[in-house]
Amino acid sequence: MKLIHLSDLHLGKRVNEYSMLDEQKFILNKILGIILSQKPDGVIIAGDIYDKPVPPAEAVTLFDDFLYALCRESVKVFAISGNHDSPERTSFASRIMDRDGIYMRGSFDGKVTPITLEDEYGKADIFLLPFVRPSTVRNYYEDMSITSYTKALQRIIDDMDIDPSRRSVLVTHQFVIGALRSDSEEVSVGGTDGVDASVFEPFDYTALGHLHSAQFCGSDKIRYCGTPLKYSFAEADKPRSLDIVELKEKGSLALKSVILEPLHDMKRIKGSYEELTAKSYYENTDLRDAFLHITLTDEEDIPEAAARLSVIYRRLLKLSYDNTRTRMSFDMRTDDGVSKTPRELFGEFFKMQTGRELGDKEGAFISALIEEVMEEA
Repeated sequence: MKLIHLSDLHLGKRVNEYSMLDEQKFILNKILGIILSQKPDGVIIAGDIYDKPVPPAEAVTLFDDFLYALCRESVKVFAISGNHDSPERTSFASRIMDRDGIYMRGSFDGKVTPITLEDEYGKADIFLLPFVRPSTVRNYYEDMSITSYTKALQRIIDDMDIDPSRRSVLVTHQFVIGALRSDSEEVSVGGTDGVDASVFEPFDYTALGHLHSAQFCGSDKIRYCGTPLKYSFAEADKPRSLDIVELKEKGSLALKSVILEPLHDMKRIKGSYEELTAKSYYENTDLRDAFLHITLTDEEDIPEAAARLSVIYRRLLKLSYDNTRTRMSFDMRTDDGVSKTPRELFGEFFKMQTGRELGDKEGAFISALIEEVMEEA
């Protein structure tokens, strides 16, 4: 059983107000070529198909073209909604599309029924679980003890009809505790939105979406494939890829990542204005076409620097300074460019006001309170 694992397409996304639709069209065509050459039994899209619940029309058309190309080649698709998607829009016409092998699951309705495939090794069950919050699961099960994401996922999985003699794959869109976030992801609440990896133990492979960097989570059976494109400069040094997953006999799992080369790369460069505008610096490189975050080291601000640099660097998206003045300014970001969570920020504020760390009970209360506010937002 060969599956291609994709996630977090974020179709329609804008980076620093620059539309990524042309980049997304290019990369989807590349992905389509890989799919057709690999001839998989199915393609997984583990959530965040779109960047917004109401995506622009061009993004919908782009995804429609992608699905049509796969359907025309009789490639099955297993897709779920993520936290950026509208569950209702993702589920639209799903019962009709099921007949053509396009399985779209946008809303959790209290039951996850597997889709069964069969090959020379027997049957394999694909379970599609869209992004859920504890409050949603509490309502379906009428169980007020479901207060965390781990409890919510555990309850749903316990209720699934998992046949231990068959190969089973779970497709879901959640944050697994211990995984590394990026600043282009939506961070809701530090810690409380995390799912313990142990809940995925019954599955031969868990195909995750939500985090933008490809990574395993405590096991080689639990995997984020990452985004097909870089969506923030914190990801500039991390190549993008898709995963090809092969399940043979029960217990056999092989995974191969295929690097995806974008239409235009995303890079960070740093230096003085004089250095970066020297022809010897940028000629014979792809810097002039790359999406750039330029950091100037000049002590004095350069008049109209962005406009002047844009003459050379056509896709300059961000300009900043690193000098004595900026180093003295207050920065609420971590060294790796990832925003601090609301829970971490409150903890710092609490310590500044009281001179001590948050206690366990206090931290749990604040995390629960933030979670409640975020769910109602």
